[in-house]
Amino acid sequence: MDQEKMMEQVFTEGEQELYDRHFSLRGFGEEAQGKLKKGKVLVVGAGGLGSPLLLYLAAAGVGQIGIIDFDKVDASNLHRQVIFDEKQVGMPKVQAAKKRLQGINPFIEIETYEERLTTGNAMEIIRQYEVVADGSDNFPTRYLVNDACVLAGKPNVYGSIFQFEGQVSVFNYKDQDGKWGPNYRDLYPSPPPAGLVPNCAETGVLGVLPGIIGSMQALEVIKVLTGIGTVMGGKMWLFDALAFESRVFKIKRKPDNPLNGNHPSISELIDYEAFCGLKQESGVKSISVEGLQDLKNANEDFLLVDVREVHEFRRKNMGGKLMPLSELDEFQVQIPKHKKVIIHCETGVRSEAAINHLEKQYGFTNLFNLKGGIKAYLSKFTAS
Repeated sequence: MDQEKMMEQVFTEGEQELYDRHFSLRGFGEEAQGKLKKGKVLVVGAGGLGSPLLLYLAAAGVGQIGIIDFDKVDASNLHRQVIFDEKQVGMPKVQAAKKRLQGINPFIEIETYEERLTTGNAMEIIRQYEVVADGSDNFPTRYLVNDACVLAGKPNVYGSIFQFEGQVSVFNYKDQDGKWGPNYRDLYPSPPPAGLVPNCAETGVLGVLPGIIGSMQALEVIKVLTGIGTVMGGKMWLFDALAFESRVFKIKRKPDNPLNGNHPSISELIDYEAFCGLKQESGVKSISVEGLQDLKNANEDFLLVDVREVHEFRRKNMGGKLMPLSELDEFQVQIPKHKKVIIHCETGVRSEAAINHLEKQYGFTNLFNLKGGIKAYLSKFTAS
């Protein structure tokens, strides 16, 4: 049977047209394209990293793509999450992304999970895929994805960004000799203290950066699936966008890794919120978004304080008094001690830190942290 007949059996006429440049690429061709068509990839997060990941994996012809994300499209996403447009603001990200990807490539299957990846569902979902691409933006999810991939025997194509810098690696990659490479815990045995590393909502991110890093992740996924080139297993690529400099360093497996070291102590998924210090009892009093709304409805006398930065406040706010956490010592004289004070930030992490500081340094006893911050409030109520 000649090559043309073989291709017709594997690819439809529409696929042959769509993947034409891959077919003519020496060292790739229909063999590698066939592997992509059979490939199954789960993308965790449809945000800044997930956008280019999904766009290029779909365009490349990965046969089955899973997308898990519980968030909705926000106008602030559009400067970097190029898979979405203004008409999709307010839509679930997985639905908006699926619609875009189907428009790019109608020959692939897209499975959506409009939910948070958790200890309860991670193993069931991840086991269905060959490769996992981690586009998450928080430490609990990164450790969860890593541990689930190691326990399930799946490669984890990792990427992360911070302001002007990014990094890419392939964790838990099994090489041609059958040896497993290092994983996330070999590089970061334990997470940083809760709240120490701010997210992009707090510090900002250059919009083009996740496009660069996410595209590199897509490249590594394609290499893992097809077997072409050298996979970034056991290595980490660092990129500095401002200096336009990059470097690669090696990562080695550590004998004390609790997942697959000499004496493993983790054989199942754990509570990653607790592991990353997000469930510690701080002693800080809190109030729910429903409780705050009740105070407003009752016209109770209280002060609402916003400890986010100026640019965050300008974009959206709840009418509170702006006292940025970085300048809190200067503003503390404006905070009364004789009535209830509700302090909030984007999600509740910085506001908890603010209350801890004010209580220890200035003796406040009337401060309450808004659970979930402005993000939780605005998702339930219309901003006043």
